[in-house]
Amino acid sequence: MSGSASLGSPQPNILAPAIRSGLSWRFWAMIPLAGACTGFAAGLLMRLLRAAQHLAWSYHSGIFLTAVEHASGVRRVVVLVSAGVLAGAVRWLLQQRRPSGHSAELAAAIWFRSGRLPAIATSVRAVLSIVLVGMGASLGREAAPKQAGAVIANALSDRVVLSSVERRLLVACAAGAGMAAVYNVPFGGALFALEVLLGSLALPLVAPALATALIATAISWLLLPDAPTYSIPHYTASPALIAWAVLIGPLAGLGSVLYVRAIAWSDARKPKGWRLLVTPVAVFALLGATAVAYPQLLGNGKDVVQISFLGPMALSVAVPLLVLKLIATSACLGSGAPGGLFTPTMTCGALLGAVLGSLWGLLDGSAVAGSCAIVGSAAVLAAATEGPICAVVLVLELTHASESLMVPMLLAVAGAIWVSRHLEPRSIYSGRIHAARSAAQSRPLPADLAGSPLISSDYTSLSAAARYPEVLESLLGSDGRPIYVLAEDGELVGTIEGGFAASATVTPIQRAIATAADLARPTVALHSSFSPGDLMRGLETAAKPELPVLEAGSARMIGVVRR
Repeated sequence: MSGSASLGSPQPNILAPAIRSGLSWRFWAMIPLAGACTGFAAGLLMRLLRAAQHLAWSYHSGIFLTAVEHASGVRRVVVLVSAGVLAGAVRWLLQQRRPSGHSAELAAAIWFRSGRLPAIATSVRAVLSIVLVGMGASLGREAAPKQAGAVIANALSDRVVLSSVERRLLVACAAGAGMAAVYNVPFGGALFALEVLLGSLALPLVAPALATALIATAISWLLLPDAPTYSIPHYTASPALIAWAVLIGPLAGLGSVLYVRAIAWSDARKPKGWRLLVTPVAVFALLGATAVAYPQLLGNGKDVVQISFLGPMALSVAVPLLVLKLIATSACLGSGAPGGLFTPTMTCGALLGAVLGSLWGLLDGSAVAGSCAIVGSAAVLAAATEGPICAVVLVLELTHASESLMVPMLLAVAGAIWVSRHLEPRSIYSGRIHAARSAAQSRPLPADLAGSPLISSDYTSLSAAARYPEVLESLLGSDGRPIYVLAEDGELVGTIEGGFAASATVTPIQRAIATAADLARPTVALHSSFSPGDLMRGLETAAKPELPVLEAGSARMIGVVRR
């Protein structure tokens, strides 16, 4: 037998190039730095949270809810109004500083801008969010350490000049590490970076995500306790609990659909201009007044989750808290106040599980309300974040629950995900991004240019967040014409030419997490303020068959000019 034959990959179930990640040595050198700095920053932010709680509620130790309950009704209102004033003033100042700049939303930055964030605005939002949570805002504390990690990763990326794909990966790993550090969940934080922020569990991504999260968590122990977030008794999975989990899964999915849509609706109506000063005050004052009767609404909901995990809650308490927590969280977010959604989502899931578990207990007394709350929190969290594996691991790490609850938890998560993806495929993170991600979407011309014979709205566009397979699919249907890559606000990022698929060398990392923003190339553009003659001269000078036209005063694409 003559000739030679390829032996293929040394690991038969993995493509040979994927074994070598293609990440540069500069990227790997930044992993320990990003992890250590993020872990230390997360610890400092939690110290700031405690300081805010102490000043606002005289909280020193024990359960935060106890300190709030001991405060008078007047103090609850005054503290929340003060939080609203602070939120409005800081957000108004940030708007004055960056009236038309990119927002500091982490998910949007990773998906649309390769992880690039405005450092000062993001840092200010991180500090503001942790102070507001300490003062009683119904938002999560994890937003601050995630943003801190992202800012640190951006600074390191600029220092060593990483590629856009490596920057996106480092920012996501650092953001997940921030979450890992404050909740002491290294594996959950790594999975959050991969499954939720990057949308991929590809093998080359696992090592950097795990390394960053483990380092950050270990460093955070210098300032934070090494203990599970929630203490629970030993629960077992009875046949009644397993049957209940099968039934609750779809109901948890329906609940997550309502939750995601409420968050998206509120976020889309964030105030602008002078309303930034007024709306947070009004919303927080109303929250403070409601907290006179329901102090459990204040803060991220950690103590409510702990109580529901320990045992039964009266339906007269759990039902109104479930409804009010959903309203309070969406209202705080919609007021313009920055903050996270992780613990509020767990709170709604735990309360839903507690309510449905209590009702099930009327039929079968063997069901344990605490275990129902744990299963419910995992199911709602999985569906609301679109991260089922991440949600299960996070709940297990947060509680150190035994594997005995794994079967009912997985059954409930599977049912919740199935329903949510059929009714509402967005997550609490993507639902807050107001941009059309469909390919080949045309933008209408402004009214004063609608009759122009030169500017055409017939062109192919693609979201900057579109993944590599979407790019290839669009190229196949483009007939060789350029594809214009647009950011979430319609800004032109660049173009992908028809010959890209044949000429580009794509690494395993790019196949896993690269987006159209990473693959686009800068292009010459014209502006709608140009005269017809200037438009045609610009087209001739560029020696291209067509050029994009941007709206005057911005980088929003409105059409193309062709020969």
